[in-house]
Amino acid sequence: MAAPLIRIADLAKVYQRGEQLIPVLEGVNLEVQAGEFVALMGPSGSGKSTLLNLIAGIDKPSAGRIEIGGVDIASYDEGELADWRAANVGFIFQFYNLMPVLTAFENVELPLLLTRLSRSERRAHVHAALAMVRLGDRIDHYPNELSGGQQQRVAIARALVTDPTLIVADEPTGDLDRVTGGEVLDLLEQLNRELGKTILMVTHDPKAAARARRLIHLEKGELVPDEAVPAA
Repeated sequence: MAAPLIRIADLAKVYQRGEQLIPVLEGVNLEVQAGEFVALMGPSGSGKSTLLNLIAGIDKPSAGRIEIGGVDIASYDEGELADWRAANVGFIFQFYNLMPVLTAFENVELPLLLTRLSRSERRAHVHAALAMVRLGDRIDHYPNELSGGQQQRVAIARALVTDPTLIVADEPTGDLDRVTGGEVLDLLEQLNRELGKTILMVTHDPKAAARARRLIHLEKGELVPDEAVPAA
């Protein structure tokens, strides 16, 4: 078996509020293979989003190792983490995080502005990403001219446009109705199965979690034994 894409060992995260120390994660060990679609579930306050943010390099652990592709990102400083995120991680958020003054095209192009691609190369990448999420006819629309589902698809295109190693999704259907949320999950499944994208998704919704191939539970900052999701 190939080495895992993600290897986490003895991970801990403690926040400080005044003089009070608040442990959020403790002794977390986890491996994720390239091409997996993993759902992470647990009650509010269990540390799901904290774990996702640590894996994505948004936050730094208090202790332990986080190896992504053999690189211990826990040892990176803030500048190194920012460069690593730009090159390796695509983000999908519950509330889309689109810039309201930018068109769909411009929102998707944003991550590419940090690269050395030429303007014509960026344009080609953006058109390809928006076509993949079936929004090629909405490139000049602003977020307030799009439905919630369309805005989330723009956000998915933005996550894809740099061809990241890892896609992290934090409650990607939490602000959508059942039908629209199902369409977004269909798209995530397609990205995983057809493009082999590695996806980590935090969700409270068992139906959304059932779309993943593997389910992990967090309870009070600790992982409980995970399970494979039965094939549909």
